[in-house]
Amino acid sequence: MKNIYAFLVAACTLAFAATSCHTPEYVSPTADRQGITSLTAWFTFGPYRDQEMGKLTIDDEYATRFEIPIPYYYPETSDDPTEPYMTKVKVTAELQPNCSIEPPLTILDLTQDNIFTYTDAAGDSYQIVITGKRTHSSACELLSFSIVSPVEVTGIIDKVNKKVSLITIDDLSEAIAEYEVSPHATISPDPTEAQDYNDGMTFTVTAADGVTTATYTVAKSTPTTISYGFNNSSVAQLFNFEPTSNLGTPAYTETIYPSLAILGKWLVFCTGDGSAPIYINKLNGATGGTVTAGSASWAAITSDEGGHMLISNHAENGETFTIWKTSSVDAAPEEFYSMTNTSGLPMGYSIKVIGNIDSEARITVTNEGIPEVTASTFVTDIIVSGGEVTGVTVTDISASGLTWGGAPVNASKIAPMGVATSRGWIGSCYDPNIVTWVKEDGSAGATMPTSNGNSWGWNAVFFDASQFNNATYACLLVSSHFPSWGIGPGLYMYDVTDTANLTGEFTSSPALALANDAIDWYQTGGYAVAAADVLVAPSADGYSLYVYYYDHNAGVLGGYYADCLE
Repeated sequence: MKNIYAFLVAACTLAFAATSCHTPEYVSPTADRQGITSLTAWFTFGPYRDQEMGKLTIDDEYATRFEIPIPYYYPETSDDPTEPYMTKVKVTAELQPNCSIEPPLTILDLTQDNIFTYTDAAGDSYQIVITGKRTHSSACELLSFSIVSPVEVTGIIDKVNKKVSLITIDDLSEAIAEYEVSPHATISPDPTEAQDYNDGMTFTVTAADGVTTATYTVAKSTPTTISYGFNNSSVAQLFNFEPTSNLGTPAYTETIYPSLAILGKWLVFCTGDGSAPIYINKLNGATGGTVTAGSASWAAITSDEGGHMLISNHAENGETFTIWKTSSVDAAPEEFYSMTNTSGLPMGYSIKVIGNIDSEARITVTNEGIPEVTASTFVTDIIVSGGEVTGVTVTDISASGLTWGGAPVNASKIAPMGVATSRGWIGSCYDPNIVTWVKEDGSAGATMPTSNGNSWGWNAVFFDASQFNNATYACLLVSSHFPSWGIGPGLYMYDVTDTANLTGEFTSSPALALANDAIDWYQTGGYAVAAADVLVAPSADGYSLYVYYYDHNAGVLGGYYADCLE
C-alpha cells in the first residue's frame, strides 16, 4: 500500500508584554539569536479583542525601524477596515535574554512613530522606532471556477500548476462562468462575460495589493490523477479562526451539540438545538447565510460522498428517530428514513456516514449515555443499498473497552470505517484516550494509546471517516478540556485502508496521513463545554478532499484542503 504522510505543524509562540508603566517588560527567552525577532500587534477593543492583528518577523538584527504589517481588512474576507483599531494596539515583542525595550511596550498608536530605547545583550543601547502600516493582501488564488451556461461544468483546479480542467465535450465557444478568487482580488478577463473555452483561455488574478498576480489556464480536459489517496504537495490550510467573533456562534460557556457538513460550496455549522444551521464559504470561511430549515429537527448533520447533507433529530428511547437529506442550502430537507428508537438509550447528536446514500452507504449513529443513570457502549448502523435502507443493527461494542457518557461532552462520536459492516468502526472515549478500531463483533481489532502528558486534558472522542481515491481516511479531533491551562486541540487523520497500520501511539502511528498537534486556538479565558466535531469529506466529483474541525471550548474553526491531481 502506498503510504502518504503529510505532517503539518502550526506552532504558535507568544510572549506577552507587561502592561504596567512602572515595571520593565518581561519576555520569555525563546529567541535563538541576539536582538528582536518579532513584534506582534493585538486588538484591544471591539469584537476581535485580544486576537492577533498582525505580526512582523524580523530577520535583520541591526534594524532600527519596525513597521508591523496590519491587514487592510479584518477578517480579510470582509469589507471591514482595520483603520479604526490602529490608534490603540497592544504590541508584544519576542526578545533574546538580557535584551530590553524601554519604556515598556503597552498600548501604541500604530499610525505614529513610537520611539523606544533598545538595549542589546552586550549592554549597548540605541533608539528604535515601532509603527504599523495597513497593507493590502498579496493573495491571488483562483478558488473555484465553473461554467454555468450553456451547460453546467465544474472546473477542477490544479492549485500547484494553476490549471483548470473542464471535463466536457460540449461547445463552449460562448460560455459564461462563475468564479471565486482570494478576498478583494480581481480577475481578467471577466469570466461572467461570454468567452470561448474551446481552445482554452488564460486568466490573470491580481491581488488586492495591485501588484501580485497569478496566471491560470482554463481548458477542456480531464486532469491526471495519482492512483491512490491525496497528493502531499496539494495539502493546504484553508482557514483557522475564532468563530464567535467572526460568525456569531455561541460562546464557549453555552451548551451546544456541534456538528459539521459540506453542501456544495458551503460548510454548514449546526448547534444541535433544533434551529436551522448557518453556512459559510468552505474555501475561506466567509459568512454565507442560514440554511432552509423545512420540517427537519436539527440535532446533528453530516455529509456523504455524493453531495448530500444528512440531518438527524434527537430521539429518546421509544421515540421516532428520523434522518432527512438535502443537496442544497436553499432546498428544504426531505425525509430519508424514519424508525422507532428501541435501543434503550438516546440517539441523534452524532451521525456519521461513509459512502453515497444514492447507492451504497453506511450511517452510524452513536447512542448516548444518560447522565447519572448509565453509560453507553452501543452504536446503531443504518445500511443503505441501492439508495434504500435495507437494514438496521444495534451493536454493543463494550468488548472493545470503549464506554462513554452523555452528549455533548462525555459522549463519543464513533465513525464507520467502510460501507461494509466487516470494516467495523473507529472511536475512543475519555480516560483513557485510546484510539480503537472496533471490529464488527464489537471487540477491539487494534488500539493506539498515547503517553502524552497532556492527555488528561484532552477529549479525544470526535471522529469521522470517508473514502477518497481508493483510500479510506479516518479523522480524529482531540478537543481541549482546559484551553486556559495551555492545552490546545489537535487533528489527526489516518489512512485506515490497511488496518495493519493502526499501531503505535495515535499521535505518531504509521497510519498517520495528516496531523496538526498545535492548532492555534483563541479562547483562553476559562473552560466550560468541551464539545466539538470533525468532518472529512471528498468533493462529489472525487478530485478534492476537505477536512474541517470545530472546538467549542477552545474557540476555533478551521479546515484543510487536498486533492489527488498528479
